[in-house]
Amino acid sequence: MRLTRYFLPVLKEDPKEAQIVSHRLMLRAGMIRQQAAGIYSWLPLGYKVLRRIEQIVHEEQQRVGHIPLLMPTLQSADLWRESGRYDDYGEEMLRIRDRHKRDLLYGPTNEEMITDIFRSHIGSYKDLPLTLYHIQWKFRDEIRPRFGVMRGREFLMKDGYNFDLTKEDALHAYNRHLVSYLRTYERMGLQAIPMRADGGPIGGDHTHEFLVLAETGESEVYYDSEITDLKFGNRQIDHDSHAECQAVMEEFTSRYARTDETHDEALFQQLPEERRRVARGIEVGQIFYFGTKYSEPMGATVVAPDGSRVPVHMGSHGIGVSRLLGAIIEASHDERGIIWPEGVTPFHVGIVNLKQGDNSTDSACEALYAELRAQGLDPLYDDRDERAGAKFATMDLIGLPWRITVGPRGLANNKVELTNRRSGETEELPPSDAVARIAAIYQPVLKAG
Repeated sequence: MRLTRYFLPVLKEDPKEAQIVSHRLMLRAGMIRQQAAGIYSWLPLGYKVLRRIEQIVHEEQQRVGHIPLLMPTLQSADLWRESGRYDDYGEEMLRIRDRHKRDLLYGPTNEEMITDIFRSHIGSYKDLPLTLYHIQWKFRDEIRPRFGVMRGREFLMKDGYNFDLTKEDALHAYNRHLVSYLRTYERMGLQAIPMRADGGPIGGDHTHEFLVLAETGESEVYYDSEITDLKFGNRQIDHDSHAECQAVMEEFTSRYARTDETHDEALFQQLPEERRRVARGIEVGQIFYFGTKYSEPMGATVVAPDGSRVPVHMGSHGIGVSRLLGAIIEASHDERGIIWPEGVTPFHVGIVNLKQGDNSTDSACEALYAELRAQGLDPLYDDRDERAGAKFATMDLIGLPWRITVGPRGLANNKVELTNRRSGETEELPPSDAVARIAAIYQPVLKAG
């Protein structure tokens, strides 16, 4: 993509309405535009990152055998009356009545609808286990939407639902989701710590939230500092193995890590003082086991091996896809702008032409652009007739991890500059070597999918 042909409405000044870094930088970088309180249009740069995050979530869900589908945003109120949640959910639910006076709602979550789908088509234990998921827009009518996409009213979420014959099998699904989530977040350059949490309106006794540590987090969290040394990495797990998934669960949840709702000060004080940490965290996902909470009242049963009919054991598992953009920026930025991790960056590398209109620099930039594309990479070429400082400021603001700078003086020696956005380090090398270096950097990222 050439910047002269792209829609990138960057702002020079900080927006007054933005209270936190991610909101400010997303507006300044031309990623989003507010349309109403807590409701945003996703402009091309923001939409590109959103789709990269969504793709990682899809890949990691399907890696462990979960099956995608797509449910509608509007749901029948009758389903929620069956489960007993229609009146209990509160004013966050947007209730609607159509022209035929039928009660509908804009879904904040999908436990009832997925249970209805299951009970309509599955009747035997032989069809279990089953995990279905989708990535869909949700709406929760926050009383005070703020912080941009971090606490909006409309948001994109991955929500998945497991159906199992026994509690043991359902808890394996719970553990399998934890394994999947650890890998998902690490691919995005994040450390998301699983913490014991409260079930809230979803319900259930087993639940963990995944939190990214950040000063602007909405939750106060308490944890053992040892947990921040844990990495899932590229380990290979048999996702059907109860023992292997349970081992990962124990590794990542055996140390103290809790949100403020479940914090136990007496247990916390048993930790060595030097390992006690109190911080703030941004919730980016949550997993639940809630047994037969929905299957019993809604009649989601199967015939068991002994011929009896039993309600299935269920759980639900969410990832805040749109919220993740804000969380990543909060965790990865500096005074000049965003610093995208390689796994989610909207463009893999920026090309800056220091002398637009000069035949040698124009030709070199075009060649670099073509060679990078041939390597399966997605470069952004700043071909505007602007001064160098303005081009560098734009690249720093939008946060591409790598930048190749092309100028007449360097080309005279067959050199371009390769700059790392995070460290600021710059190296001079031949154009072909710069392409090879970028291709090698992204090879593990592209392979991971």
